[in-house]
Amino acid sequence: MQIDPRRLAVLRAVADAGGVLAAASVLHLTPSAVSQHIARLEAETGVTLLDRSRLGGRRAAGLTAAGRLLAGHAAKLGQVLAAAEHDLAAFTGQVAGPVTVGAFPTAIRHLLVPVAAELGESAPAVGLRIRQYEPEPGRAALRAGELDLLITESDAATPARDPAGLRTVKLFDDPYRIVVPRRWGPVSDLDVLRDRPWVDGPPDTAVRRVLDRVSAQHGVTLDRRHECLEFPAALAVVAAGLAAAVVPALALPEQHPAVRAITTPLVGARRLDLMHRRGRHEPSPAARLVAAALTAKARW
Repeated sequence: MQIDPRRLAVLRAVADAGGVLAAASVLHLTPSAVSQHIARLEAETGVTLLDRSRLGGRRAAGLTAAGRLLAGHAAKLGQVLAAAEHDLAAFTGQVAGPVTVGAFPTAIRHLLVPVAAELGESAPAVGLRIRQYEPEPGRAALRAGELDLLITESDAATPARDPAGLRTVKLFDDPYRIVVPRRWGPVSDLDVLRDRPWVDGPPDTAVRRVLDRVSAQHGVTLDRRHECLEFPAALAVVAAGLAAAVVPALALPEQHPAVRAITTPLVGARRLDLMHRRGRHEPSPAARLVAAALTAKARW
C-alpha cells in the first residue's frame, strides 16, 4: 500500500473545514475534485474514509474512524512539510515578501509594533504591514485574503474554537482589572458590582461578554450607564468620576492620577489569539516567520 501525500492533505482539509464543500473552498478545488481525491485515497488504502450517509460530506466532516486516523497523520505530515519549507527558506535566505497583519489597538501597540521593528532589522526582506481591525471584520478580511494574519481577543472563560476555514493559535491571557475613579475612595470589587455605574462595551465585544458573565455569576444587574468601544475612552469616563470599567492590564497606563485599578479574579482575563487561513500553502514562509516572532514576543 502506497499513500499519495497529496490526497492525504485533501483528507485533512475535509476534516479541518468540516466537509467536502468547505474543503473545496479552502483548497480552491471543485467539490467533485475533492470527492475524487478521497475516492482514490480509499482505493489506495482499501478502507472507507468518508461517511457518505451524511449527504456526501456536505454536513459535518463525516469521516469514518479510519478517516479520522489518517487525517491525524496528515496533520503531522503537514507540520513536517511546513517546517521543512520554513527551514529551507531561512537557510537559503529566501524568506521574503509582504505580510499583512490585522489587530486591535492594544495588540498593535504592544505586539505588532515591536515585532515589526525587530523584523526590520533581522529579516528586512519581510515587509510587515499593520492594519487596525476589530475581530469580526478582521476574520472576514482574513478569509478574503486581505490579511495574512489576524490577532483577536475574546473572553478567556469562553472555550476557544476555530472559525470555519481558519486556524487559531493562543498567544496569551491578558488579565482584566476593574478600574474606578480615585475620588470614590476605598471600594471593593463587590461594592463596585452592586452599587456603582459602569462603562459597557458594544455588543459582541470582549468587555460586553465579561460584564454579562459577571452579572449572571453574581446575580446582579449592573448599571451600564455608558458604552465605549476603545479603552482610552473608557478610562476617560472613569477618570472623570462617572463610572467603573473593565480594562485589560495591557491597556492600562503605568500610572494614572485619577484612576485606581482593582486586581480581582471576578472579571477573569481576555485571551489573545493569532489566526491564519487553513490550506496547503497557508501560512506562507514569510507569514510563518512573522507568526513565530509574534508568538515569541507574547511568551516573553
